[in-house]
Amino acid sequence: MKSLTKQRMKALFIDVAISTAVTVGVEYVLRKKVKNEFIHTVVTPTVVMWSLEYIQLKQCRQTVGYKLMGLELRSKTGFELTPIQLFKRMAYRDTLSNLQYIINRHSFEGEAGAVLPHDRYAGTVVKEV
Repeated sequence: MKSLTKQRMKALFIDVAISTAVTVGVEYVLRKKVKNEFIHTVVTPTVVMWSLEYIQLKQCRQTVGYKLMGLELRSKTGFELTPIQLFKRMAYRDTLSNLQYIINRHSFEGEAGAVLPHDRYAGTVVKEV
């Protein structure tokens, strides 16, 4: 595994930890109002993670984890990141990207870990700052 990929994994773990802490607070409030367990197990954590990530990436191209690891998300074209790019990236990462890793592990990392399949799909690249 390339060093940039390791940094990206550490950044993701940091972001997941923060998202989990926020999700616990949100679920505490929602438990009294929503009784459906599917909402608490699947929907709430996903919505919280995607919302936090979207807001941070849109405003400063870094999540807290990316900032601590010295990484930044950029568009391959050099323009500003679009909402569609960010949502495509998050959705692909949480669904099909995992399958691609299982099927073809050796070609998963592109450009020394700067481009993973969800980056390729969304037209983004991760750079060290």
